[in-house]
Amino acid sequence: MKVRNAILSSLLAATVAVPAAVQAARVIEYEVEVAPPPPRVEVVLAPRAGYTWEPGYWQHDGRQYVWVDGRIVESREGHRYIPHTWEHRGEHWYFRGGHWDDD
Repeated sequence: MKVRNAILSSLLAATVAVPAAVQAARVIEYEVEVAPPPPRVEVVLAPRAGYTWEPGYWQHDGRQYVWVDGRIVESREGHRYIPHTWEHRGEHWYFRGGHWDDD
């Protein structure tokens, strides 16, 4: 039983300790047929050293659009933040999640 718990603990630790480079490379993308609503007007908080404003955006949950509020996120040295975007191509709308890009 102790060996099994040790193995499970090791596996859990390995899945939690994902390198930052792998996390930075993961970008959410999907397509929908219905256009997103116009962006909401947000109060942008004053900038602080070491932090970046992540603007709010419309996310599609598979049935409808849901607004995700903007927030302040910790900056990543040597990277720039690319905000969430919706792009209209043909008859579909394509979402690309916000992510950090190498400078």
